Amino acid sequence: MRIIAAALAGFALCAAANVQAAYPDRPIKMIVPWAAGGDTDNIFRPFVPPFQKALGGATVVIANVGGASGTVGAREAKSSPPDGYTLYAVHDYIHSTYYTGVADVNYWDFEPVCLIASTPSILTASPKTKWSTVKDMVADAKAHPGQISVGATLGSTSHFFPALVEKAAGVKFKYISYDGLAQRMNAILGGHIDLTDGNLTQKGKVDAGQLKFLASATEKRMEELPNVPTLKELGYNVVYAVSRGLLAPKGTPNEILTKLEGACHQASQDPAFAASMKSQGTDVHYLDRKGYAEFLKKNDVLNKDLSRELGILKR
Repeated sequence: MRIIAAALAGFALCAAANVQAAYPDRPIKMIVPWAAGGDTDNIFRPFVPPFQKALGGATVVIANVGGASGTVGAREAKSSPPDGYTLYAVHDYIHSTYYTGVADVNYWDFEPVCLIASTPSILTASPKTKWSTVKDMVADAKAHPGQISVGATLGSTSHFFPALVEKAAGVKFKYISYDGLAQRMNAILGGHIDLTDGNLTQKGKVDAGQLKFLASATEKRMEELPNVPTLKELGYNVVYAVSRGLLAPKGTPNEILTKLEGACHQASQDPAFAASMKSQGTDVHYLDRKGYAEFLKKNDVLNKDLSRELGILKR
C-alpha cells in the first residue's frame, strides 16, 4: 500500500509540474477595473505586447470591468481561480477605497506579481474657470467655500490628490463622483466640473485650449511642462503619483508567479513600452515580487494614515 501511495503521490506531483511547466497554454485575462480609455487601461495596453512575448507568445486579453470605484473588478479578480489565468491590473486605489469604506477588498487578498509604472498627478482645470494659477484658484475657493467642483472617483487616488491640495491650501471643495478618468475627462471637457486629477496624457488638450494645467505634484518641474509650477514651489507640500502593478488571486502557485514575475521584468525593459510611458508622463518603475510586496505594505500604511488625516477613515 505504501508503495502504491508513494507512486500515486509522485504521479500527482509530476502531473502538477507538467501543468505548470506548460503554463500558459490558454489565454490569460488581465482585469482592468476601469473603463477603456482611462489611465490604467492606457498604461497596461502597451505593456501587454512585450508581456505576451516574454510569456512565450501567450495571449493576454484585457477585460475592462468597471464600477463602484474599481471594486467590481477587484471582487471578480479576488474570486477567480488561483491558476495564473486571471491577473489584476491595480493601482493605489486598492488601499484608499478600503480605508474610506468604499470597498471590502485590499492588497492582502492577492499575490503580488510586479510593479510596472508610476504617474505623477497634475492639478487640472476646465478652461471655463476664470483662474489660470493656483493662487487665483485658492483665492476663489476661500471666497466661495464648497463651490469649486472637483471630479473624482470617491475614495480613490483622484479623490486623495485634490484632498491633499484642499488640506494644504486650507480650502473646501465640492466633490462629484465619477467612475474612472474617462468619465471625469468627459465631465471637465464639457465644463461640468472645475477641477480634477490629471496627468501628462492631457497635454494635447491643454495645448489646444481645452484644459488648463495649474500645477504638478512632483518634486521638480516636469521636463515636458517647463512652464507649469510644482505645488511644492508654490508653498503647498503635496507630492503625489499613482503607481500601477499586477496582482494574482491568493493561492496562485509559486512556480506560476515566478514565471509571471520574469515576464514582467522582461516587458518592463521593452523600448516601445518605455516610449509609450514617456509619452504619458509616466515613469517605468519595475519592482519584483518581493519589492512590490514591501511597496504595497508601506503604501497601505501611508493610505491608512492619509485617510485618517483627511478625516475619511472608515476602517
